[in-house]
Amino acid sequence: MSSRFTVALHILTCVEIFKNEYKITSEFLAGSINTNPVIIRKILTQLRNAGLITVARGTGGIKPTRPLRDITFYDVYEAIDPVENGDLFNFHAGPNPQCPVGRNIHSLLDDKLKAIQFAMENEMRKYNIDDLRSGMQKLLEK
Repeated sequence: MSSRFTVALHILTCVEIFKNEYKITSEFLAGSINTNPVIIRKILTQLRNAGLITVARGTGGIKPTRPLRDITFYDVYEAIDPVENGDLFNFHAGPNPQCPVGRNIHSLLDDKLKAIQFAMENEMRKYNIDDLRSGMQKLLEK
C-alpha cells in the first residue's frame, strides 16, 4: 500500500480541522503534509472521483459529500489504492509447475492471503473520518 492512503487521511483531517480558519488549497495541504501540491491535487482528484469530496477549484472549497462518520478508512483506501483484480496481494505469475513448491504454492497461499485481505478491509471499515476529526480536536486541546 502506498503512502497516498495516509496522505488522503491527512488531507481529510486538515479539511475538517481548518475549514473555518483557512482557505484550504492544495498548497495549504501540501504545507501540512510536507509534499508537492501536485501530489495533493492528484489525491484530491481520486477522492472526488470516488464521490467522497467536492472540490471548488481556486476557492479552496473542499467538502465531504456525506457525514464524516459515513466515510470510512476503507472508502478512502478504495478511492486511493484500489486493489488490482480485487486482490491485495499480487501473486507472481506462472510459478514453475515442474517444481513441487511452484506447483503447489497457490493452493497453499491463496486462501490465507484472501483471509488476511478480508480481515484488513473489515478492520478499515471500523474507523471513519469523524474519528480522526474528534481525535485531532482532543490532541489540539491539550
